[in-house]
Amino acid sequence: MHRFFVPALIALASVSCKSNSRSLGLIYLNGRAVEPAGDSVLAMTTQGLGGVILYRMTTGAVDTIGEGIVTAPVHVQFVGDRWYVSDLVVGQPRIAVLSWNGELEREFDLADLELIPHQFAVLPDERVIVQTTDGKLVALGEDSLTTFALVDISQRPGLLAGVAGGVLHMVPLEHITLYNEFGNIRWRMPWQWLETAYFTDITTDMNGRIHIIAGVPSDDEFVVYTLGRNDGEVLRWSRPGPYATFVVLRNGSFRPDSAENWIGGG
Repeated sequence: MHRFFVPALIALASVSCKSNSRSLGLIYLNGRAVEPAGDSVLAMTTQGLGGVILYRMTTGAVDTIGEGIVTAPVHVQFVGDRWYVSDLVVGQPRIAVLSWNGELEREFDLADLELIPHQFAVLPDERVIVQTTDGKLVALGEDSLTTFALVDISQRPGLLAGVAGGVLHMVPLEHITLYNEFGNIRWRMPWQWLETAYFTDITTDMNGRIHIIAGVPSDDEFVVYTLGRNDGEVLRWSRPGPYATFVVLRNGSFRPDSAENWIGGG
């Protein structure tokens, strides 16, 4: 068994072993977002392992789909019974679209776009939004490329995720913005964190709550924040932890943990 696969199996299996699966959910594993599909499946990637790992909460089964198709995946988003997966092919970015069972249906070749790798969002109509380095969010359709929104840029790379039927975009040290599917701003929140904090990923849980994970280099710790869907204000945050693995409880509170610390639980 691949050595990078073991922590994922341990952590995912422990979700059902330690608690009722509907009251406890893995949202970050080793700093990577975990994507819910409905209320029964969690999808994730892990460094050094191709394909997408699926944890089926009703049975506790762990499967891998897309092996040999996506070789360096990071982000996964589930839309319309399909998996959208960021990938690199010979160092060039792309987004692979997989069927429910992991077959390649199509791909977006992004090699000709100057963009931030692994940052994308999929809208309900299945347009794919990516961020270019010159300050644009562009929408990729079947045979089209259009400007979705003009955005600010920062010294640090921005973050992008499909959230609440729209697009959540973070410009470090500037602001966080939620756009609707037409590229109009729903809300914008000024950046309110110290410059020592950097954000590494965005995810939602099975209840649709928005969670962002931050690292604090000065303390060598990680924190997860929950944002309000209507205004972006911070509703709650976790206690700092030394590892970038977090679960969220039914009431929205967090538990920081390490994949290694889940060994033996059950």
